[in-house]
Amino acid sequence: MTRVTDRDRARLRPARLAVPATCGVLAVLLLVVAALLHAADPTGLVGMPALGAPLWWWAVAVLLLQAVALASRPHADARVLVAVAAAVPALAGLGEGIGVGLLAVLVAAYEVTLYRGRARTVPALVVAGLLVACGVAWAELRIGSEAALAVTGGLVQALGSVGLPVLAATVVGARRETRAARAESLAARAREHDALVRVAVERERTAMARELHDIAAHHLSGIAVMTGAIGRQIDVDPAGAKAAVAQVREQSTAMLRDLRNLVVLLRDDDAPAHGPGVVRMETLAGVSELVAAARAQDVDVTLRRSGPVDEVAGSGALGPLAQLVVYRTVQEALANASRHAAGASCEVHLDARPDDRLEVTVRNAAPPHDDEPPAHEPGYGLVGMRERAEVTGARLRYGPTGEGGWEVRLTVPVAVPPPDQPDQPAHLPAHHASLQPSHQAARQASHEASHQPADPTTPEGDAP
Repeated sequence: MTRVTDRDRARLRPARLAVPATCGVLAVLLLVVAALLHAADPTGLVGMPALGAPLWWWAVAVLLLQAVALASRPHADARVLVAVAAAVPALAGLGEGIGVGLLAVLVAAYEVTLYRGRARTVPALVVAGLLVACGVAWAELRIGSEAALAVTGGLVQALGSVGLPVLAATVVGARRETRAARAESLAARAREHDALVRVAVERERTAMARELHDIAAHHLSGIAVMTGAIGRQIDVDPAGAKAAVAQVREQSTAMLRDLRNLVVLLRDDDAPAHGPGVVRMETLAGVSELVAAARAQDVDVTLRRSGPVDEVAGSGALGPLAQLVVYRTVQEALANASRHAAGASCEVHLDARPDDRLEVTVRNAAPPHDDEPPAHEPGYGLVGMRERAEVTGARLRYGPTGEGGWEVRLTVPVAVPPPDQPDQPAHLPAHHASLQPSHQAARQASHEASHQPADPTTPEGDAP
């Protein structure tokens, strides 16, 4: 709400008094003109007093009182309208010149309807109309008009001096309300747009954080394990230590490459479909590479396949985004096992089930009892896996096994595309599929596909 200061009131006061002052001056001038016309032609304006006569001065005083009543409030209210209308019968001595007193009634009726509302001021408008009708009829009767003509003239004058301002104010008020509603609609749209932008930005941040976590956690976990092995081998097995250093370099280079691809994507979301910033999108076939990379880091991991896994991946039944979700889930699960259960054996099981589901299970055994688990803080790996699963309608479950290990199980629905559906491209920008919903959210209201809710069985965190 805007605060009105004393300086603002002082500046607005002259403008507020302009209408009443103009109304009073104009009414007096009309009274002077009417007296002069009557003096020039006594047959015109019957009953009009002469200029300077006591009745003429009485009329001047009444007109000025009407102006004062209009100036008593910022906008006329019901009391002001009734007051200025009550002055009309007091001007009945002007005869046919009584019309000079209707100017203030016109102004008051217009302001009352416009600023107070017609529904709230109907009684005052009716009273004002009756007062005007009575005053005009009385003036007509004083100059010898017939009663029927006097009453008819009074009603016509009342309708014109009260009804027409009400009609004009109603039209103006409706236009104001339309403009206000339009402005409110535009403001609501602007607020909605701002909210959508905030949501899109938040999704961008979440997607970026998820990608950075997937990239950095996987490679850094391997680097941490290998540097620990280097510390133990450097004195007893220099050759093995050198080989481990080479693996550290390879992991560091791979992480830098993945980060560079992510930066390229974030800098230019509309990049061409092929070019330096475009790499092969991770698919289900990349799971074998993840297992091989884990074995190169001396992790005891096996890959087992059940059912037509390759056919599911190659037939298009499992879309690119779903394949990327499988790849990232296996990558994160192996990174967690390497970080929190170093030395424990792992198994990656890809099971293409006959009920149109692909079940991906990553299970690690309990860590060796003689190894103290490294201190860590709960991370966001499981959160990221669950969010990815929700995007594709998959179901993610994770939790400890009965043997003291940890298991992550992802169940992805497999749907055969319609015959007329075009094949998905085999190459997309790096990490594009995982970020694409978030980028598109900046251009549209929602991007999420329908999905089943995830079913986590443990609190948030990465630790198996």
